[in-house]
Amino acid sequence: MPENVIRMMCPNLKCKAILGVPAEARGRVVRCKQCGTNIRIPRKGETPVTQPAAAPPPPAPAADVV
Repeated sequence: MPENVIRMMCPNLKCKAILGVPAEARGRVVRCKQCGTNIRIPRKGETPVTQPAAAPPPPAPAADVV
């Protein structure tokens, strides 16, 4: 694989397209051509970090009916 192309998979679980991104895009945000998801390309030597899913809000307390 050429050094000037970064191969990666789209993180969108419904897409998972294989992307070929120019190495000059390191540290930038690119958009998947298949699904439109914005993807930050890690810098060289940087470990990609996935964002954990947001926890759902706690349920609202039940109102007392008198």
